[in-house]
Amino acid sequence: MQENYLAKWLTNELSPEELEAFKASPEYSSYRKLADISSQLEAPAFDAEEAFLDNVKRRAAQEPKVVRLNTKRTLWRVAAAIAVIFALSLGYVSTLTERINTQYAERSEVQLPDNSEVILNAGSKLTYHKKKWASDRRVTLKGEAFFKVAKGATFSVETESGIVQVLGTQFNVEQRPNFFEVSCYEGLVSVVYQDQEYKLPAGSSFIVMDGSQITDTVPVNAQPSWVLNESSFKSIPLAFVLDELKRQYDIRVETENIDLSQKFTGTFSNTNLDLALQSISTPAQISYTLEGNKVLFYAKEIP
Repeated sequence: MQENYLAKWLTNELSPEELEAFKASPEYSSYRKLADISSQLEAPAFDAEEAFLDNVKRRAAQEPKVVRLNTKRTLWRVAAAIAVIFALSLGYVSTLTERINTQYAERSEVQLPDNSEVILNAGSKLTYHKKKWASDRRVTLKGEAFFKVAKGATFSVETESGIVQVLGTQFNVEQRPNFFEVSCYEGLVSVVYQDQEYKLPAGSSFIVMDGSQITDTVPVNAQPSWVLNESSFKSIPLAFVLDELKRQYDIRVETENIDLSQKFTGTFSNTNLDLALQSISTPAQISYTLEGNKVLFYAKEIP
């Protein structure tokens, strides 16, 4: 039998003559039996896609897992989470803090949880914790305020310049740029300034002006003049006086050829601008012009 008869027989390519010759060969009987048996066998089902996925899973299980992070995206997510937490915390804290602000030409009266009274002057800010008040009678002040404190535990007023403490009394605190004044009208006031304590009995005041300390007197059992709609000054630089004028009337103040360090003693009205301008210009021996919301102070011409 030729060698290629078997291959051609398996592929059914033998000619009739070649097939007759192949059947006559001694090997044909064995090949026929093998062909019959193999035709009854079924190949197992094979899904190529499933086999590929199984292979990927096996390789992933064998290899160490590496997590790759997008650094910028992760940082943004962390920052966003922190921002949300901060905002929520700030919102919660803000619900515990009372804030009272007065604009220029404005005044406010405040009653604290223990019935202590505060009158807030123009251009001032007062803050305190309402829910903590029973155990911590403490306020923070920027500007000026007059206090009538109900008797009880220590009452503290914190400012950028110093701390004022009392048990129950009436006093005034003013904290402005380069100016700090505490005046006691009733009882006893403790003032802590630059880590040193000063005791103020009724009728006395403690003043720090441009870094210099001054003591003065005030009327006993009275009130500061601004509560009665007047601003009073005693040997105070003119610059401070004009700043108070701006706060009380919310106007623009300009000066020309004037010595703002000259001392001023006097009073001006907080309700009548024309009268206030005259009350400042006459004792200071200066002139002024008022145009709309702007006032110009200038030196008088010498005859």
